Amino acid sequence: MEIKKVGIVAMTGIMGTGIGQACAQSGYQVIGSSRSQSNIDKAIASINSSMAKSVERNTMTQADKDAAMARIKGTTSMNDFADCDLVIEAAVEDMELKKGIFKELDKICKKDTIIASNTSCLSILNLAIMTGRPEKVCGVHFFNPVRAMKLVELVKTIVTSDDTLASSKKFCESLGKTVVIAKDAPGFIVNRLMTPFILNAIKMLENGVASREDIDTAINLGLNHPMGPLTLVDLIGLDTFTFFADAQYEAFREDQFVVPTLLRKMVAAGWLGRKTKKGFYDYK
Repeated sequence: MEIKKVGIVAMTGIMGTGIGQACAQSGYQVIGSSRSQSNIDKAIASINSSMAKSVERNTMTQADKDAAMARIKGTTSMNDFADCDLVIEAAVEDMELKKGIFKELDKICKKDTIIASNTSCLSILNLAIMTGRPEKVCGVHFFNPVRAMKLVELVKTIVTSDDTLASSKKFCESLGKTVVIAKDAPGFIVNRLMTPFILNAIKMLENGVASREDIDTAINLGLNHPMGPLTLVDLIGLDTFTFFADAQYEAFREDQFVVPTLLRKMVAAGWLGRKTKKGFYDYK
């Protein structure tokens, strides 16, 4: 199946706008949705601003920027996804919300449209069975920031067809991404490995083993990671990360996924990382 037009459900968050921008820059027609016109207008303005910075850095020409922006449209109606070849759901990590979206898309989209989710840990199969085309459903998990991160986890359920997987892989690679294939298990590959790593760093801080700066520096220089685990979880969002960990604990019941008390207290206090200007570090 050839993919020419891509729909983005909830093209308003960091991931939705990032995916929309990547698709438009790669030559795809893009339609992104939001429940409110003002939010979709802000999202398109954000994409425009991001591309403008690329022009300033001479990593993109003005002509390419103008062409990419012309390929992006916004909508408040899910019905506008009717002629899309691929629709990517990028809503918040709420299973019931996502199930509703998949049910609605199944009624609206062409029969051969692939419906995918950008979820980072929720069951793709649970979304697929909300549709009459479970073989056309897969996970396409991009990483933040989409423009810079080269990886996509392509998630295959037990019913995802080989054609769906092949078309989705070709699409992701056309965006300049490297694709890894993961089974439909909580956390997939990256988050399943990363979650215990970050939780252990938080436990070390909580137990006074080392300071936050020394923990991060040790990982920066000792393992050559671009950022330490506490800086990374501030970027992810402490509430989002807690959700990841809880979902994996619920699935596996392994102690390595138990959230430390310190993290729970920080989330309760509203210290969610960069987005609230305070997390393990102060960003004010």
